[in-house]
Amino acid sequence: MSDSFAARVRADFPVFERRVGGRPIAFFDGPGGSQVPRQVGDAVRDYLLMHNANTHGFFATSEETDAVITRAREAMAAFVNAGSPREIVFGQNMTTLTFALSRALGRGWGEGDEIIVSQLDHQANVAPWRLLAEDRGMTVHVLPFSERTYTLDYDALAGLLSPRTRLVAVGAASNAIGTVNDVARVCAAARDAGALSFVDAVHYAPHRLPDVQAIGCDFLACSAYKFFGPHMGILWGRGEHLEGLTPYKVPPASNAAPDRWETGTSNHEGMAGTAAAVEWIASLAPSAGADLRASLEAAYAAIEEHETARFARLYAGLSAIPGVHIHGPAADGMRTPTAGFVIDGVSPDQAARTLGQQGVFVWNGDFYATTVCDVLGLSDCGGLIRAGVAPYTTDEDVDRLVEGVRALAAS
Repeated sequence: MSDSFAARVRADFPVFERRVGGRPIAFFDGPGGSQVPRQVGDAVRDYLLMHNANTHGFFATSEETDAVITRAREAMAAFVNAGSPREIVFGQNMTTLTFALSRALGRGWGEGDEIIVSQLDHQANVAPWRLLAEDRGMTVHVLPFSERTYTLDYDALAGLLSPRTRLVAVGAASNAIGTVNDVARVCAAARDAGALSFVDAVHYAPHRLPDVQAIGCDFLACSAYKFFGPHMGILWGRGEHLEGLTPYKVPPASNAAPDRWETGTSNHEGMAGTAAAVEWIASLAPSAGADLRASLEAAYAAIEEHETARFARLYAGLSAIPGVHIHGPAADGMRTPTAGFVIDGVSPDQAARTLGQQGVFVWNGDFYATTVCDVLGLSDCGGLIRAGVAPYTTDEDVDRLVEGVRALAAS
């Protein structure tokens, strides 16, 4: 796929009119949060200026707010392939939702019960479970990953599962090094052991369309700001769990799911923007599908084709530079288009600062994937430089990044 796809995408993003030092910006910061199309900004603005109200009132703006929430649940239900829009919960972010869920689950767990987390995960899918275990006297086991293949040690999972395992928490993809995990395999093993499964799809969702039915998980969380939306978190949970668990909430709040999980007044404008983001992604499909889910599937196929080609160019370019070391699976392996790498003799923060001054935006650090950097021996030297390919990435962007890294490596 040529850069014509990126050109079509960029037409919807006002930010590409910006310049740094007289040059266009090459955005490789997507793993930390994507840019936002005009349609999403318009949806947020329209809600705030024309429909702003609280819910369940007998007047126009309140009824319109109820409709915005319904539309957002329907959009996210299509996005994750939920059985019902009532299985969609909105919140401040994925981390906050995960903490809330952990506390509700923990009401029924106690001393001697066990949780499994992984070394590849962001701390948002580790800390809530570790802190719950501390509070309840539970044991936490850690599923390791291979420093050679950068993949989870699936064979080790069987030895960690036991009749006391209550939950297995795993990421769909590593936000630091891009590894795509076989979460369906992990969730099946958890289910066979009588345990629940929780999937962090925050880094996965911008690049692959989540499918909770195919994954077979009990819960899945993601963040709209990673897939061209506003700063919102989304939790999907099986209906029986959302109805059967007891979340912490104030007594007057609804006892019906999913409302019982959404404490206080929700971010209605964020919901409007999230629905617009999902619908914008669907608009990238070469032709309209029979429904929103079908259009999303076609759009993601086009996104993956574009990103795979740009990432192959990036991976080859970086790999050819002496002193540059990429961590993560091979470019043709199970990975997202995210490169975590280091440059001999150049700290990640120095590299990110220099590239940023050239209009090439990358991240540096551990990205809250602290265990990944610990295992790879990178925590004491500033972590990684991280560059992520997105639907708006062009060949020119890739070449600018590669040349910038080449100059740093030679300095």
